[in-house]
Amino acid sequence: MDFPFQIYSESVEYTEELGRMLASFISEDDALPRFIAMYGDLGVGKTAFVRGFCSKLCPNSTVKSPTFALVNEYKSTAENIKKVCHFDMYRVTDEDDLYSIGYDDYLRDENICIAEWCELIPYALPEERIEVKIEKVDLNNKRRITINLVI
Repeated sequence: MDFPFQIYSESVEYTEELGRMLASFISEDDALPRFIAMYGDLGVGKTAFVRGFCSKLCPNSTVKSPTFALVNEYKSTAENIKKVCHFDMYRVTDEDDLYSIGYDDYLRDENICIAEWCELIPYALPEERIEVKIEKVDLNNKRRITINLVI
């Protein structure tokens, strides 16, 4: 995958497939960052992308948005990845909220962290990350998905 990568999706299934593709690239290339920062409005497909991502690395997991828990953990079947930690930053109001859940500890382990609503926590993002931006393009289901590498 060359960065930046931009593609259009017209279905939830295709958005999930793009998540699976990114998971494959990350699991095969240890040089890629282990933090994925997701951006996009409510209902654009961020959780669908994460569901696809986790279906590759954590095939027996049921992925749901961690809106109230702030983080859900899914055990990985990949040799080089311990677990996928799925964050929802929508309800994070300040640094205390974020760090009270052990955010720093998740970043230090052999985990992949994928966080929705990263526009709300710019101060807490790792310098090296993959950014996924999902935008509605029209009133139907068409979405523009941009994946970029920040190093």
